[in-house]
Amino acid sequence: MSFFEILQSIIPQAVFFAAPLIFTALGGVFSERSGIINIGLEGLMVMGAFVGIVFNLAFVDVFGNWTPWVSILVAMVVSAIFALAHAVASITFRADQVVSGVAMNFLALGIGLFLTKQWYDKGQTDMVERPFYTTDIPVLSKIPIIGDLFFSGMYLTSYLAIILAFVAWFILFKTPFGLRLRSVGEHPMAADTNGINVYGMRYVAVMISGALGGLGGSVFALTIALNFSHATIVGQGFMSLAAVIFGKWHPLGALGAALFFGFAQSLSIVGSGIPLLSDVPQIFLLIAPYVLTILALAGFIGRAEAPKALGDSYIKGNR
Repeated sequence: MSFFEILQSIIPQAVFFAAPLIFTALGGVFSERSGIINIGLEGLMVMGAFVGIVFNLAFVDVFGNWTPWVSILVAMVVSAIFALAHAVASITFRADQVVSGVAMNFLALGIGLFLTKQWYDKGQTDMVERPFYTTDIPVLSKIPIIGDLFFSGMYLTSYLAIILAFVAWFILFKTPFGLRLRSVGEHPMAADTNGINVYGMRYVAVMISGALGGLGGSVFALTIALNFSHATIVGQGFMSLAAVIFGKWHPLGALGAALFFGFAQSLSIVGSGIPLLSDVPQIFLLIAPYVLTILALAGFIGRAEAPKALGDSYIKGNR
């Protein structure tokens, strides 16, 4: 196998696995930039995966080829509403944000599995008939070398994830909204003094986090899992949280970290076909993404500077 063939087998898979992580990590960036820790990214992905699959199965005859796209939009809306529970607990009632996020993870999985059992009378849903499919980008896929690596056999959701990372960067660092959001995460008292609604901005940030987490979960379900069960989302939300920290709470940093973790996940699929990794036991390739996540955080987290008010409850008028 030539070096180009190795790249051709790894790069599309890496971007494919990274896309759900990118969406969810961007949601984590918005939430934590506003000062709200969101351990519940895993739960948001679970909710998005559940809603995306169920909606797809229920409305495939109504929307036809547009079903997966409508499904992820519905998943975004439902997950944004679901994230309100974390917002109310953390912002209004000033509960411990870590505990609230962990509760969201358990709650999402419990709701998803309970409703799956009620509606399908088994532990998992049926397989979807209209998932996302790979496609070749016209013209660009014909470019020598680059076309085969980046524009052939790719999911449109992968390009959407990368584009959205740059949109998130622009919103956070080039717009008044982004400045206000970052200010409530750095110094909420000063932001309040300048007339910024700290509670309102944090609510919006957590709901954006919910929408993007739901988007990540539904994209994962409609490209990789193709159904919903207890094992559909198994750690991807925590990998996204790791990407937020590894990326220094920056959208483009989270993009790079998610691509790195996607590359690690792709090795578990294509590793057996790579001469250098062909003799490595499959179990080691399967655990590689999680090991690399731990190593990345263990070697980096001490040098990553979080938003100064991250995790701090703000009491309005307490100056």
